[in-house]
Amino acid sequence: MANSLRNLPFFLKLVLLTGLWMMVPAAHALVREAFHEARSFFYAGLLTLVFTSLVGIAIANRPHNRSGLQQLAGLLGAFTVLPLIMAVPFHEALRTTTFLNAYLEMVSSFTTTGATLFPPERLSETLHLWRALVGWMGGLLMWIAAAAILAPLNLGGFEVTASAEPGGGEARVASMAGADPVTRVLRTSWRLIPVYGGLTLALWVCLLVAGEAPLAAFCHAASTLATSGISPVGGVQNGASGLVGEALIFLFMLFALSRLTFSNDTVTGASADLKHDPEFRLGLLLVVAVPGFLFLRHWAGAYDVNDVNDIFAALNAAWGSMFTVLSFLSTTGFASANWANAQSWSGLESPGIILLGLAMIGGGVATTAGGVKLLRVFALYLNGRREIERLVHPSSVGNARAISRRIRRQGAFVAWVFFMLFALSFAAITVILGGFGVRLDAAMVLATSALSTTGPLIAVALETPISLVELNSGAKLVYGAAMVVGRLETLAIIALLSPNLWRN
Repeated sequence: MANSLRNLPFFLKLVLLTGLWMMVPAAHALVREAFHEARSFFYAGLLTLVFTSLVGIAIANRPHNRSGLQQLAGLLGAFTVLPLIMAVPFHEALRTTTFLNAYLEMVSSFTTTGATLFPPERLSETLHLWRALVGWMGGLLMWIAAAAILAPLNLGGFEVTASAEPGGGEARVASMAGADPVTRVLRTSWRLIPVYGGLTLALWVCLLVAGEAPLAAFCHAASTLATSGISPVGGVQNGASGLVGEALIFLFMLFALSRLTFSNDTVTGASADLKHDPEFRLGLLLVVAVPGFLFLRHWAGAYDVNDVNDIFAALNAAWGSMFTVLSFLSTTGFASANWANAQSWSGLESPGIILLGLAMIGGGVATTAGGVKLLRVFALYLNGRREIERLVHPSSVGNARAISRRIRRQGAFVAWVFFMLFALSFAAITVILGGFGVRLDAAMVLATSALSTTGPLIAVALETPISLVELNSGAKLVYGAAMVVGRLETLAIIALLSPNLWRN
């Protein structure tokens, strides 16, 4: 039986796990005596398991292409086809929406974007649980895929590291250099699933102790580790755990700044040191510098209205800024309960552009965060610093690798290529959404939220929240495709066009 499961293609394994995963909301609905929802998830899960088993038996004796690019194609299939399967019980249980809306909701959850078409009160507890479970599974998939699929192919941010150079072993995949893709996936899964599950459980228990309701605590814990921003109560600002809950979530969001916070499976050698990790240090710098700038702006506004002595208002504004900055930098998208205080502290009218910029930067390479990624931004910073040095000393010799051994010699060039692809994708999606009748400002926010996998941007970036359910079918499909592109990244999509993938 174990060998049969091992021989299944990567995509079919994910379908099998999806069928098993549906039994969790089925049991939850059964306990709540919501029998229609229980039947919807149980029958959908059972049919998925039966269908996958039959297909697995039919192709058991056929040789399969197990190359890395084939695994990457399976990953693309997971983010496009699996939500169709996930949407079946969701649509059947809700019964008051179209299948396209259910599919877009599942794409948003599975890509850890977290944009929702439904207000919290419209969905039952079981459906909220399913959204959180789907987002949690999508985050775990990216943790595993980063080390087992993207790192060997030098994609997903690894193209900037030293491992992408001939003979570069300082950032290679630890202990799996000669393993086949299937072995890499299995070894990485066994290593990371306990870590991912343990961190989620720890945060869930901490939130429960802080006074959060069980369902909200689990959804917020799962969404924090997956950076999906899914909440059954409309965000952590509406939760019962208050400031303590936000502080706990703040600590766990740090795992999205660098993979070294939870694993060194993609980095070996001297660079496996969190204190000297450029991503983590740059992320902390942004978390301190941006709120510091906002706080000074707020403080000046408070001085004008003779409110300088209100130290508690100042602290609330500072905390609201720090939490929200880290949340959107990690592409989670939770807003602090004190974010409104931070906005009104000096009458700042358009903070949305700051959140858009933070989401575009994104978190660390090989984490669940989206965006351009901190390592690419750091490589561009090193290149800019070097160019300024050459203006002062034209005859000097040096490169970014001398400053950071984790960056390859042409790292800045590759990072700039990705940034240009990101910008072109952003422009194309904005234009296409505009062609479907979406306003320019809304189209830009939608494109940013999709490519950076930061769905909550649609609710906070503009004065009037964007309603996804009011978009026409064409705009919804474009937004769904953009979320998949943002999750896999443009370079990975281009790699799938390689003739080597389809030769066999």
